[in-house]
Amino acid sequence: MEMVLTGRDGQSFRFDAGTLCLEFLLSGVLEPWEQLHEAADLAAWIPRSRLGVEGPVEVGEHEIDGAKRLRAAIWRLAVGVTGDKEITPPISGEAYRAGERSADLETLNTFAAAPPPVPVIDGELRRSWAAPVTGAQFLSAVARDAVELFGGDRLERLRMCGGDRCALIFLDTSRPGARRWCSMDRCGNRHKMRTRRTRT
Repeated sequence: MEMVLTGRDGQSFRFDAGTLCLEFLLSGVLEPWEQLHEAADLAAWIPRSRLGVEGPVEVGEHEIDGAKRLRAAIWRLAVGVTGDKEITPPISGEAYRAGERSADLETLNTFAAAPPPVPVIDGELRRSWAAPVTGAQFLSAVARDAVELFGGDRLERLRMCGGDRCALIFLDTSRPGARRWCSMDRCGNRHKMRTRRTRT
């Protein structure tokens, strides 16, 4: 599922994170793009996600801190696998591997242990989620997706965009596994332009 993002230069482009937990990073883990300031922000963000929530959403103010804690844990784990750039928030490799990694894995486990959204089906054989979907249920779905990603055989497909100043992280779901860019319309096109200028 693609989301439309806007870069610092004002350019809009389509980006597919490839999986729910990495998509959740788009809610603001990269400075200065924080979108989760209060419960209403998370309630508004959930229906935008690939989870496909169409009914009512209930989020308590106490769930915002948890959402940011889970998001940060996913970010650090993903950067620990993919990152080698100067990025914000920064990750210190050795210090992270020594202690914070286990804490982040425990964060995933804690959120994943909560009940996820409940699937239901109607008379037209259309699947949806039992209403209301709560913030806690959504975060459980995100954490369970992260457990599947970091503990599964798709981890080798985890990528950080190859653009010089781009830290977007995605799961490469392409058949050949050769995706390098957050978007061909953005970083991929910039690389083509630089290559063309170098050749000429």
